Amino acid sequence: MHDSTTLLVEVGALLLLLGVLGRLSRRVGLSPIPLYLLAGLAFGHGGLLPLAASEEFFAVGAEIGVILLLVMLGLEYSANELVGNLRSAAPAGLIDGVLNALPGAAFALLLGWDWVAALVLGGITWVSSSGVIAKVLADLGRLGNRETPVILSVLVIEDLAMALYLPLVTAVLAGTGLLGGGIALAVAVGTVLLVLVLAIRYGHLISSALSAKDPEALLLGVLGLTLLIAGLAAKLQVSAAVGAFLVGIALSGPVAHHATELLSPLRDLFAAVFFVFFGLVTDPRDIPPVLLPALALAVVTMATKTLTGYLAARRVGIAEPGRWRAGLALVPRGEFSIVIAGLAVAAGSVEPRLAALATAYVLITVVTGPMLARLPDFPWFKRWLRNRAAAERRQPVPVHD
Repeated sequence: MHDSTTLLVEVGALLLLLGVLGRLSRRVGLSPIPLYLLAGLAFGHGGLLPLAASEEFFAVGAEIGVILLLVMLGLEYSANELVGNLRSAAPAGLIDGVLNALPGAAFALLLGWDWVAALVLGGITWVSSSGVIAKVLADLGRLGNRETPVILSVLVIEDLAMALYLPLVTAVLAGTGLLGGGIALAVAVGTVLLVLVLAIRYGHLISSALSAKDPEALLLGVLGLTLLIAGLAAKLQVSAAVGAFLVGIALSGPVAHHATELLSPLRDLFAAVFFVFFGLVTDPRDIPPVLLPALALAVVTMATKTLTGYLAARRVGIAEPGRWRAGLALVPRGEFSIVIAGLAVAAGSVEPRLAALATAYVLITVVTGPMLARLPDFPWFKRWLRNRAAAERRQPVPVHD
């Protein structure tokens, strides 16, 4: 039993280090996620200086971090916007799932892992990082670009898909099998549809019960409601993350806007704790053996994700440069991939190398992704696109009888 003084020292020192790492990452134009993961690896099991007293604190903080990440994603969209995006971007979302989930599942089977590990790894390779991509788009000044709504639509579809995927994978990892997973999926679908209907028809009533004029009351009310619903969702085997996402969807108007501002610092704090905790429970000695497989998987799925964005942008008439910008922007994986891997680690019944592979995979994509997103801005890339367009114009038009 560790005393509270040791706990304060460990937590304080690690949070201070995270602040320094976050500032350093922004100085060099990268996401702080890989540095947070590396910090967790350094101070976790098998690391340079294991921190034993604070592990329980970070475990609870990590769970809150997942909940806050999901509710903040939900606050970005109203129920009507979510339904509208689902209708318009459904084909792109289907392409996204096929091109990016199947390679991960196939890769797990090639490694000799079972179908449960394949289901988990397929989810890890499927979902892009909304947080990293949003930051990259803002840093590069592309929020107003024509291809940006296409990117956001793909991310919305992925967010909604996670609301169905997470309960399924949670049930399967719990050992209930396909039947239990199917029941969990049916419950999740019913819950999502019910919440969407309630949010569309009565969302204003929920929002009116929370005053946007009193920041303290609003913060406590939204945070309390989110944790309560997330806990009840977990009790119903739907997934706490999904419950939090649906709370965000249900809130709208000034309440959603002010709640986003108030919760953002808390999200940043506990999201950092979440990524650190995942590193803490991953033994860094397990990573070198899976580094080459992770690199191979990253290369394949970075290509398929680029193709996803390219095809989605081409479908709505975006020009060639915008197609490449959309595709390359979607490359980073992050929070959801770690959430999925974290569920597998917590279950303890999946391939033990999965956590190390997921950590290495996310590190590779989250470092490489923002760099690749800058490629369309380089002069040589623009020249290549111009030469390609000129070559296509010079091609003779086929003559038909």
